[in-house]
Amino acid sequence: MKFAANYNNIDGLRGRKLGYRLGSFIVFKAAESQAKQAHIIVCGNEKGGSGKTTTAMHIIVYLLKAGYKVASIDLDCRQLSLTRYLQNRKKWQNRSGRQLLHPDHHNIDVSYSELVSDRENEDLAKFTKIFSETENVYDFIVIDTPGHDDYLMRLAHSMADTLVTPLNDSFIDFDVLGQIDPENGEVINISHYATMVRNARRHRRLADNGLLDWVVVRNRLSNINSHNKKNMLDSLQDLSMRLGCRLAEGITERVVFRELFPIGLTALDDLTEQGLGIEPNNLSHLSARQEVRQLIGSLRLPVDETGRKRAEARKKWFENAKTPLQDQGVLAD
Repeated sequence: MKFAANYNNIDGLRGRKLGYRLGSFIVFKAAESQAKQAHIIVCGNEKGGSGKTTTAMHIIVYLLKAGYKVASIDLDCRQLSLTRYLQNRKKWQNRSGRQLLHPDHHNIDVSYSELVSDRENEDLAKFTKIFSETENVYDFIVIDTPGHDDYLMRLAHSMADTLVTPLNDSFIDFDVLGQIDPENGEVINISHYATMVRNARRHRRLADNGLLDWVVVRNRLSNINSHNKKNMLDSLQDLSMRLGCRLAEGITERVVFRELFPIGLTALDDLTEQGLGIEPNNLSHLSARQEVRQLIGSLRLPVDETGRKRAEARKKWFENAKTPLQDQGVLAD
């Protein structure tokens, strides 16, 4: 098997699991250890500019403010948008003297090996090291993926507990999920990214019977009800039934989100003039904060009693899914 030497004995991923290669994925066979495992949140979409980094950053800050231990991983080796966002955050803290919350952040350097197999093996070794140092220490690990298909992106998707796919409210962006009939708007085919997520889900089930909860987030929504907006929603609802994903409303096209990146802040941070350093647009900031809170609420993360009960119920259901029903003597022989 190709890369067999590196893929047959991967230790330290998903709670001390052994990994093996299946197609283009690494799947993980659970070890007997019952050590604490972090909840893995992956922000992914093969289309750039969909808001993955902004979404990931706001999820991170929300969880930190809720008192959780959070690690973050930037898999976009070249762009490093999440890494830059967090660097800007530290610089702003040093300049302003204001204390801000920060995750334990990691990123993976670009590999310059000539052979694809060598690059993938190097990436796997780096990722394994980071994961083994964080999974049993933190409550959540938030992973920001690149806007293109590569090995690390597929690997992260196959390990996710919650997959967040931001999608601009446009049929251009919709095309990474599905193709539609231009006459009636019905979905006629599943596209490359959606197919990849389907495969990731399948391999995850084979590995540890786990469930990848997939949420497609509609970003940059217009405040005006238009014919295109309605058609987009209808097509997404049709697609969600086929893919088994949930839909959520994300952030609208607000200038405030672009203003916050250079200083590393989020809509959830203190945006008063004293904390921000400039005169804030209170109405815009408050609206942006409310949007973020509604988005994170729709993700149904195990961050409150309801979320924890839901996660535990899902876990028990999958643990017992293969257990034969007890007929209590009701059924005839």
